[in-house]
Amino acid sequence: MWFINVVWSIPTLLLVIAITFALGRGFWQVFVAVGLTMWVEVARVVRGQIISIREKEFVEAGFALGFSNFRIIRKHILPNIISPVIVISAANFAAAILIEAGLSFLGIGVQPPMPSWGSMIKEYYSFILLDSAYLAFIPGLAIIMLVMAFMLLGNALRDALDVKVDTN
Repeated sequence: MWFINVVWSIPTLLLVIAITFALGRGFWQVFVAVGLTMWVEVARVVRGQIISIREKEFVEAGFALGFSNFRIIRKHILPNIISPVIVISAANFAAAILIEAGLSFLGIGVQPPMPSWGSMIKEYYSFILLDSAYLAFIPGLAIIMLVMAFMLLGNALRDALDVKVDTN
């Protein structure tokens, strides 16, 4: 937990920039840098949910009935923590898309033969004041729609997989 708190205390964007500079510019470098920084929120949510559910009566009843630890985890704990994990994962995917687009806009991320919406916005940024503003707005709208799609997908999966909802 100490290591998670240390990593969580560093701003994600600064940590991604530092890792990208250490690994070099490119698609895989940004992919690895974002992956190395986005796991912290998921780890904190999973830990908090497990600590909370571990104290519930149905888990204690499973121990009292002599169920194995594997069965209690698989049948009781995992179904109850999956909803928050899906929501935080969808939010992390959305944040990763925004971070990659931001790094590409700054010129740190994906490099030019590889397409990136951030580099497209950077390339056509000067056209905003001219009559061709749509060249910069279209990649921005695509980013907005993809981020919104991940958030809506995460919420829909949470609602579909929630074990606490009564289906009567």
